[in-house]
This record gives sequence, structure tokens and C-alpha cells, in this order.
Amino acid sequence: MWMGLCGPSPTLDVNGFNLAGRDMTKLKLYGNDHSPWVQAIMLGLHEKGMEYARSTFPPLEVFKKWGPMMPAASIDDGPWFLESKEILQRLGYSKVSDEDMLAVRRSWSGVMHRADYWPRFFGEFSLASDPNDSFIPRFVGNFLRALTILYFFCLIRFGVIARGYQDPDSHGDAFIEWENRFSVMQDRFLAGDKPDSVDLLLFGIVQCHCSIPVPTLFDLQSDPRLPRTREWIGNMQTHFSDYRSLYSNIYFAPHAPGPKPAKGVDQFAFWLGIIVGIACLPVTVSVIAFFIYRNRNLRGA
Repeated sequence: MWMGLCGPSPTLDVNGFNLAGRDMTKLKLYGNDHSPWVQAIMLGLHEKGMEYARSTFPPLEVFKKWGPMMPAASIDDGPWFLESKEILQRLGYSKVSDEDMLAVRRSWSGVMHRADYWPRFFGEFSLASDPNDSFIPRFVGNFLRALTILYFFCLIRFGVIARGYQDPDSHGDAFIEWENRFSVMQDRFLAGDKPDSVDLLLFGIVQCHCSIPVPTLFDLQSDPRLPRTREWIGNMQTHFSDYRSLYSNIYFAPHAPGPKPAKGVDQFAFWLGIIVGIACLPVTVSVIAFFIYRNRNLRGA
């Protein structure tokens, strides 16, 4: 399904791509909207009014290179790219410094708690349907999407067990450096009067925390040290009030309904995929283990 509106893109020339002066840019995106990095791309595309087609199972070219890692994007049927900060730059947004990217990653504190309670983990993902308009491709997409979600569930649980994850004293600590920046910014956003790359990436993190509530979300809501952070979240929500994949609307002002849940038949397709994946457990575990090992040096951001 093609999403968004078509409009002109600003000048950009990155590694051979130049989007200057084009009234239409064909973009394909792979990823689930629970991912902060996929959210950053979707928000960026929405901000520019660009059409795009999103799939929730990786195209063959992507799967062969990176397995289920996301996001991946292809512009005008060109090669696929994996890193969200690189994709944003190709779309005309500012380059993200290594320091800012590390700070964004630190704000992902608490992500390991997403898989604490498996019924909630898979249940929330079952509500986020593949966006294809056609019934059969959407049914197949939701079925296959379940297999990628099994991968990420195992990846998180493996990380918790292998690395001995421990919570900080407060997950709000991860946003103190951002609170300091919000306190001195001159406009509504870090980039000025419109969001730019860092705003989009950080807001993507917030959406991830809200899609399956983790302790970081509750600290963001209540930590008395973070008033300007909550104000910035409100500014972003107001700016993106017509964006259909905001999970934070439920938890932060100005409040609004969250994303529309998947239809019953789409949820059935997802759960059918989960059941088949578990029924074929030896094969499923082998494939998951292979990609965890092969992609161990990929950040998937």
C-alpha cells in the first residue's frame, strides 16, 4: 500500500542519490512500526508528504543480506539501505553525529523489558497489522510478520540472559541529557521550528517505549526532572497530529486515540504464523540462531 502524500523533496545528494526537484519519489520501506528506527523513517516521510509502500516482512534482497533486521528502504527501485540515520539523510534530513546517535541509543533504556511477559509482547504486535490494502497479500504479510517477531523476541531474551541485563536506578536518567538540551533550545524542536533527524529518531524511541509499555515510559510520565522532555513530546504530538501511528498519544498530552488496531482476520493470520513457527521449533530456532550470529555486529538502526 502506498502511504502518505506526494510532494517535492529538498535537495539531497548522498552516495549518488539526488532527490532535488522531483515531484514524486518512489520509496519502499520494510519494518514494523514498533521499531523506533522504522518510526523515525515513517515520521520523516510523513513530514515531507512523501508516498511510500511499507511491508512488514523483508523483501528477498533484504532478507538475504540482513535477515529480519530493520528498517530497510529502497528509493526509486535502487539498492536497499539499513541504517535509519542514513535513510533520513538520503531523504534530505541533516546528518546525525555519532554523539547524538549514542545519546539516542542511551534513551532506549528499558527496551529489554518489552519481552518480559510474552502474551503482552505478541499480543501488542498482533494489533499492528501489515498495511497492504489487498486481503491476500495482507494475510500473508501478517503470517510472515509473525516469524520476524519471533526472531526479535528471542533476540531480546538472548540479550537479557547472555549479557545479564540490570536496570539503572531510574530509567529517567537516560533522558537527563535530553532534558538539558530541551531546556536551552530556542524553538519547539531541537532543530528549530521543524523537526529534523535527531527529533525524529528520539521521538521514534518514545513511540517504541509506548507501543509495549516499559518502565522507561512510566519514568518519562512521572519523573519530576523531565518537564521539558514532556513538553517536547507534546510539541511533537501536536506537530504530527495527523500521523496515524502515534503510540504516545495515549500516555502524553495532548491525548488522542492510538493507532487503529488490526482487524480480527489480520490478528488471526499473525497468531497462525506464531503457532506454525512454534510447531516448527527446531527449524525456527536454527534460523533465528543463524541470524543472531550473522547479524551480531549489525545495530539495525
